[in-house]
Amino acid sequence: MSLAGVLSPSLSQLKSLRILSLYGNRFTGNIPLEFAEIESIWKLNLSSNALSGPVPDFLGDYQNLRLLDLSRNSFTEEIPSALFKNCSKTKFISLSNNNLTGLVPQSIANCLNLTGFDFSFNNLSGNFPAQICGLPSIAFVSLRSNSLVGNVEEQLSMCQNLELLDLGSNFFTGLSPFDVLQFKNLSYFNVSFNQFQGGIPEIRTCSDRMEIFDVSGNDLIGEIPLSIVNCRNLRVLNLGFNRLNGTIPVGIGNLKKLSVIRLGNNVIEGTIPTEISSIEFLQVLDLHNLKLSGEIPDDLSKCRFLLELDLSGNSLQGEIPQTLYNMTYLKILDLHRNRLNGTIPSSLGELIRIQLLDLSENSLSGPIPSSLGNLTLLTHLNLSFNNLSGSIPLSPVIQDFGSTAFSHNPSLCGIPLSTPCSVNGKGTLASGKAKVLSVSAIVAIVAAAVILCGVCIICFMNIRARKRKNDEILALESTPPASTDSNLIIGKLVLFSKSLPSKYEDWEAGTKALLDKECLIGGGSIGTVYKTNFEGGISIAVKKLETLGRIRNQDEFEQEIGRLGNLQHPNLVAFQGYYWSSTMQLILSEFISNGNLYQHLHGLVYTGASTSTSSSRGDLYWSRRFQIALGTARALAYLHHDCKPQVLHLNIKSTNILLDEGYEPKLSDYGLVKLLPMLDNYGLTKFHTAVGYVAPELACQSFRFSDKCDVYSFGVILLELVTGKKPVESPAATEVVVLCDHVRGLLEHGSASDCFDRSLQGFVENELIQVMKLGLICTSEAPSRRPSMAEVVQVLESIRSG
Repeated sequence: MSLAGVLSPSLSQLKSLRILSLYGNRFTGNIPLEFAEIESIWKLNLSSNALSGPVPDFLGDYQNLRLLDLSRNSFTEEIPSALFKNCSKTKFISLSNNNLTGLVPQSIANCLNLTGFDFSFNNLSGNFPAQICGLPSIAFVSLRSNSLVGNVEEQLSMCQNLELLDLGSNFFTGLSPFDVLQFKNLSYFNVSFNQFQGGIPEIRTCSDRMEIFDVSGNDLIGEIPLSIVNCRNLRVLNLGFNRLNGTIPVGIGNLKKLSVIRLGNNVIEGTIPTEISSIEFLQVLDLHNLKLSGEIPDDLSKCRFLLELDLSGNSLQGEIPQTLYNMTYLKILDLHRNRLNGTIPSSLGELIRIQLLDLSENSLSGPIPSSLGNLTLLTHLNLSFNNLSGSIPLSPVIQDFGSTAFSHNPSLCGIPLSTPCSVNGKGTLASGKAKVLSVSAIVAIVAAAVILCGVCIICFMNIRARKRKNDEILALESTPPASTDSNLIIGKLVLFSKSLPSKYEDWEAGTKALLDKECLIGGGSIGTVYKTNFEGGISIAVKKLETLGRIRNQDEFEQEIGRLGNLQHPNLVAFQGYYWSSTMQLILSEFISNGNLYQHLHGLVYTGASTSTSSSRGDLYWSRRFQIALGTARALAYLHHDCKPQVLHLNIKSTNILLDEGYEPKLSDYGLVKLLPMLDNYGLTKFHTAVGYVAPELACQSFRFSDKCDVYSFGVILLELVTGKKPVESPAATEVVVLCDHVRGLLEHGSASDCFDRSLQGFVENELIQVMKLGLICTSEAPSRRPSMAEVVQVLESIRSG
C-alpha cells in the first residue's frame, strides 16, 4: 500500500491477532517494543520495508509463531540468540537481504519443527551451523551471499529431507556436498562461487525432483560424468567457470526438460553434440571460452525456443548455419572469436527479437546483408575483424553502431567508416558516362603524380637540410621563429586535441615550464609529470619519460602513442599528443585536477603547483568509492574488450586512478606496456611504485602476460577501497602485511566487518562484503580463476542494482 512512517504501537492492542502482514511498504525505524504484547501472533511478515536497527530479542518470546519474515530491510548487528528461545512451533524464518553480521546462533536447534530458513544476502561469518541438520523436518536452507567458511560435506550428509540447498557466493572449501543429490526430495542444488575442489563424482542416484544444478565458479576439475543424465528432470545445468575438461557428454541430449545449459569458461574440448538439438525447449546454451572445434551443427536450429546462444571464444569452423532463422525467439547470438568462414546469412535478418549480435574476430567474407536493418531491437552489433567486403548498408539500425562495429575489414567501405566506396565498373554508370569517368581518372592520376613528385622534392630538401643542421624541427602548422633562447625545447610535437593552442609562440612559453621544478606534480614507473598552463585557462599534464622500455626508435614511439590517441572513454585520461627529440620524449595528456585515489585514501591531495592539502577520508564515502570502482572497471573493460587489438595496462595502482572534481575516476598510463621498465629479457616483474598490485604470474619466466594480470591489480584496488589499507604495509620493522592475504585471513577466522575501513560513511554492509569478495576472486592465484573485466562490470552493476 506504499505506507510510510513508523509502525504504530497501537497495533499491540489487538490481543487476539494471529496474522500481521505489512510487507512491501515503506515503514522505517524498528519494531515497537509494544509488539511484545501480541502473544497470539502466528504469522509476522514485515519484509520489503526500510526497518533498521537490531532484530528485537522479544520476537523470541512468541510461543505460537509459525512464520517470521523480516527480509529485505536494513536490520544490522548479530542475529540474537534469544530469537530462537521459544520457536518450537516456528516453521519458516527469513532474515535475507539485511546487513546482519556474526554467526548463525546455535539456539536455532530449539526450532524442532523448522522446515526452512533463508539468511541469504547478509554478512554472516563462521562455519555452517552443524545443528541445522539435526532438525528432523529441515527442507529449505539458503545461506547465499554471506562470508561463511569451512567444510560442509559431512554436516549436509545428515540433512536427509532437503528440498532446497543454496550455499552460493560464500567461501566454503573442501569437497562439494554432492552426496545430497541422492536425497529423494532435493530439487534445488546451488553451491556456486565458493572454493570447492575435486571432481564431479559419478551420480548413481539422483532425485527425480532435481531441477536446478549449479556448481559454477568453483575449482572443480575432471570430466563431466555421463551419469549426469540420471538427473533426468533437470531444467538448469550450470557448470561454468571451473576447470572441467574432457568433452560435452553426448547423453546430455537425453535431458529433455533442460532449459539452461551453461558450461562456459572451462577447458572442455571436442565438438558440439548434435544431440543437444533434441532438447526442444532449451532457452540458453552457453558454451563460451571452451576449446570446441568442428562446425556449428545445423540441427541446433531445432531449438526454436532458444533465447541465448553463446559459442564465443572457441575454434569453431565452417559457415554459420543458414537455418538459425528458425530460432525466432533468439535475443543473444554471440559467435565472436572463432574461425567461422563463408558469408553472413541474410536470414539472420529474420531474427527480429535479437538484441545482441556479435560475429567479430572470425574469417567471414562477402557483403553485410541489408536484412540486418530489420533488427530494430539491436543494442549491440559487432562485425569487426573479419574479411567482409562491399559497402555498409545505410540502414539507421546498422549505422548507429559506429565505425568500431565494422573496423578491421580491409575490403569494407562506406559510412560510418572513413573509407569511401569507389564506383565499380559493373554497370553502375551509363555507358555514355564511362568516357567521362576515364578522362577524370586520367586527370586524377596526373594530379597524383604531380603531388608525388612534389612530396619527393620536399623530402629530398629536408634530408639535405638535416645534413646541414642538427637542430630538430617543431612539427606544428606554424614555423618556429628564430630564437636565441638556449632554454627553448624544440623537436617534433604532434597534437591530437584541437582544443590545445596551435601557435608556436604558445608552446614556446608553455614548454619552458617543463624546466621549472615548481610545476612538478608527480612521478611514476616511467617518468615525472608536470603541469603546463596556457593562456585562456588551458592546462595539460606532461609526462617526461625517463625510460623507453622496449621502444627502440622514433617510429615505434610514434606508432605506440599515436594508437592511444584514438581511444576515447569517459573513464580514461585522454592522450592529447606527444613530443619526440633525440634527448627528450614527452607524452601530453588531459590534466585532472583532484589528485589520485592513493592521495585521497592514504595521503595528501594535490591542489596546484607546489601546494597540497591534507586529505580527509570522509570525502571518500562509500557511494563515491563504489563509483570509482565501477568507473575504473568500465575503463578496463573498454580496453580489454572493445579495443582491437586489446589494450593491456599492466601497471594498475591507486596512483594511476585520477579523480575529477566530481570524483569520477580517470584511468591513466594505459597502453604503455612497451615503455614499462624491464627485468632481464622475459617480462615485467618489478615496478618500484606498484608493490602489491602485480599479479604473481608475472614473476614466472615462462608466463606470457595477459588481461588477467590487470584483473588481479584491479582486485587489489577493490580491497584497497573497502579496507582503506595499502596493498602492502609494514606495521613493524620485521613484519610485512599483504592486503589480499590479510583480508582472506580475517574472513577465515573472524568477521567480515573487521576488514572495513573504519572511516567509511554512508555504506550498506552487504555492498561492501560483495565488493570485497569480488576483490578476492579477482586476486585468485590462478589466472583462470579470475573473471574477465566485462564480468567484473556486470557483477558490480548487479551489486548496486540489487
